[in-house]
Formats: sequence, C-alpha cells, structure tokens
Amino acid sequence: MRQIFKLPLALLAAAFLLISFTDFSEKANYKCMIQLKNYTGEGAYVVVSIIDNNGEYDQTLYVQGKDSEWYSEITEWWQFYGKRRPDIDAISGATVSGGERTISVLNIPVDKMDKGYRIRFETAVEDQEYHTSDIEFELTTENLKGKKDGSGFIRYVRLMPQS
Repeated sequence: MRQIFKLPLALLAAAFLLISFTDFSEKANYKCMIQLKNYTGEGAYVVVSIIDNNGEYDQTLYVQGKDSEWYSEITEWWQFYGKRRPDIDAISGATVSGGERTISVLNIPVDKMDKGYRIRFETAVEDQEYHTSDIEFELTTENLKGKKDGSGFIRYVRLMPQS
C-alpha cells in the first residue's frame, strides 16, 4: 500500500521543484547590436546587467565572452555574479575584437521597465582598461529604442524591439 502513495508523492515533489526554480515573469525581447571602437589587443568581454534603484546588480542579461576564468577581471559585476554563480551558458557568446560588432537578443523582464531600473554595459579587455559603465541608461520603453554611445570600448549599442 505504501508503494502506491510513493509515486504520486514523488511526482508532486518533482513538479513543485520544477515550478519553484522556473522564472515565469513576462519578458520582452530586444535585438541588441554592440559595435566596438577600433582598438588593438584581445577581444572585449562585455556584460549587460540590470541595475536596481539602489545601484546594485539585479540580473545579468548577457555576457560576451565564454572563458569564465577571466570573469573576475570584470570586477564590479564579479562581486555580484561571483557570489551566486548562476549558470550563464544560455546567455553568453564569444568575445568581440576591436572594430567588430555582435548581435544578440536581450530578454528583458517587463516588470523592470519604467520602474527606475537601469541597464548597464560594462567592458574589459585583457591588459587594458575596465569600464564599469561603458554605457548605462534608465530602463524605459522609450530608452530601449535607438542608439546609445559608449564611453569605453563600445562605440555604440543599438537596441530594437523584436516581435
């Protein structure tokens, strides 16, 4: 008799765990083109994050650079990410060299838009500078349209809503 109850109980526990760790928040997809400035040296690591109202990291949206041994060189972000170490395989890509561009899709939670959050692009290149806020702007529906100029390794970022 006990065996009969174990299977449904195990299935219920598995379903609970699956739902507990699943993010059901609505997300808006934005095509993001990052154009780097011409520079010599290694490829740039670029981290795109959501910053909360207190200036703290809320979420990592994208990481350009798959070699995790260099993540600690992106010092501000590493203080946030390095403590938690969530899996970022699905939101990472290869580094981009000077003068090149890359296109990715950012999945931005709708409940963070127009609520005082900011989006930050930070960059680091081996044996060169680290730019904590290469580009940073308020996360509003209006700001997510068009082009934003960078102040470090990024020449500009262009965002476009994707249907």
